Amino acid sequence: MRDIYFDNASTTRPSDGVREIVMKCMTEDYGNPSSMHQKGVESEAYLKKAAADIARIMKVKDKEIIFTSCGTESNNTAILGTAAALKRQGNTIITTVMEHPAVSEPLKFLAEQGFNIVRIPIDSNGQLDMAALENALNEDVILVSMMYVNNEVGAVTPVEKIGRLVHEKCPKAYYHVDGIQAFGHFKIFPKDVGIDMMSASAHKFHGPKGVGFLYVSEKCRIRPLLLGGGQQSGMRSGTDNVPGVAGMGVAAVEAYAHFDEWNEKILTVKKALMDGLKELPDVALHTGDEGFAPHIVNAAFSGVGSEVLLHSLEDRGIYVSAGSACSTHKRAPSPTLSALKIPKPDLSSSVRFSFCETNTVEEVEYTLQVLKELLPMLRRYRAH
Repeated sequence: MRDIYFDNASTTRPSDGVREIVMKCMTEDYGNPSSMHQKGVESEAYLKKAAADIARIMKVKDKEIIFTSCGTESNNTAILGTAAALKRQGNTIITTVMEHPAVSEPLKFLAEQGFNIVRIPIDSNGQLDMAALENALNEDVILVSMMYVNNEVGAVTPVEKIGRLVHEKCPKAYYHVDGIQAFGHFKIFPKDVGIDMMSASAHKFHGPKGVGFLYVSEKCRIRPLLLGGGQQSGMRSGTDNVPGVAGMGVAAVEAYAHFDEWNEKILTVKKALMDGLKELPDVALHTGDEGFAPHIVNAAFSGVGSEVLLHSLEDRGIYVSAGSACSTHKRAPSPTLSALKIPKPDLSSSVRFSFCETNTVEEVEYTLQVLKELLPMLRRYRAH
C-alpha cells in the first residue's frame, strides 16, 4: 500500500489545478501587480479574481478580503489591529482556553501591554461554557476571538450563537473567528452569523503554503500591521504573493464546488477509524460524533508515548500528528487537552488523525491492523 497521509490538519497536498496556476504565475504571468504596464495588469487580474471567488463563496464583498502570508498573520492582524484601533473604547478581549498559539500568543502580548484578557473555559467535550461567556460580555469588551474548529480534537464552536450574543450584549465589539480548520469543511457566511473578521490559510484546503486571507467586514476599523507601499488599500503593504493568492483562489473554488461530495467521503473515513479505535483496548477517544468537525480524530493510546507511536506508524508508511504542527517541538502539555481535563498519562499519549477526500476506508483498515500489531509490543517495551 502507498503511504497513508492522515495529517491533513497540518497541511494538505496542493491540487493539480493549484499547482498549474501557481506555475503559470511564476513562469509566464510573473509581473508585479503594482506595475502599470501590461505584465502588471495581467498579474493584478489574478488577485482580483481570487478575491472575487473567495468573496462569492462567503457572500461578502471583494474589498473585505485581505490577503496575508498565512493564518497566523491573519489572526495577528485581526487581534493586534483591533486592539490598536479600539484601545480608547475598551480594554477587555475575550477568548477561550483552547486557542491555537496564533491567537493565544498575540493575546499574551496584549496582556503584557495592559489589556484584560478573559479566557472562557470548556467542558470535557470541548464545548464552550456559554454562561461564562455571557457573564463576561460587558461594555468594556472590544473583541471576542475564538476558533471555529479546534485544531487538536475537532470540537466545533457555536459561532452563530456566539455572534448573536456578542452583538446583543456588546454592539461596539468585533467578533473574530479563527476559521483555519473550518474553511472547506463548513459553509461559512459571515454576515449571516455575525462574524466581523475571519482567518483562513490556503494550505489547509489544498492550496499553497505561505498564503492566507482575512475577511474584515467593511464596518470594522482595524490598524494594519505592515506599513509601506500601501498595497491592498493600505491594509497590508508589500508586494503581493500572486502565485500563492491565485493558487488559494483555485483551491477555494474547488473545495466548495465539491463540498458535499468531499465531506461525505471524509466523514465515512472518520467514522471507520473511530469505530475501529473503539474496539482496541486502552484507547480513549477525545473526539465525539456530534459537535465535532468531519476531518479530525484525536485519541490517547494508554501506555504508549505519542511520539513513539507516531514514528512507529511512520515506519509502516502511516503519517499522523502528535499534536498541533505549529507547536510540535514544544514539550509543554497541550492547553486544549489539559482544558478537557484529560488524565495526565493520556496527555503524552494522544495522537491526531486528520483526513481529506482522497483518504479511504481501506487506508483506515490497514492502519487499524498496524495498530493492533504495534500497541501490545510498544506497551511491553515501555513496561520494561
